[in-house]
Amino acid sequence: MTGKEETMRTNYMMTVDDVMEELGVKRSKAYSILKQLNDELAKEGYVAVRGKIPRPYWETKFYGCSQRAV
Repeated sequence: MTGKEETMRTNYMMTVDDVMEELGVKRSKAYSILKQLNDELAKEGYVAVRGKIPRPYWETKFYGCSQRAV
């Protein structure tokens, strides 16, 4: 397994710290965003992990597509 594959595997789920860094927001706002996205996932029938969001879903919501597809 290459270093890139290993990084992708360990960073599949974004945490509150990742959201804070990505958007430059405070912890409370990052948790609010994660909650909103998790609620959307749950409404669509997916299992949502509290305080985390799958990176491909994040990329689709914020960039319009997954960066892995580009």
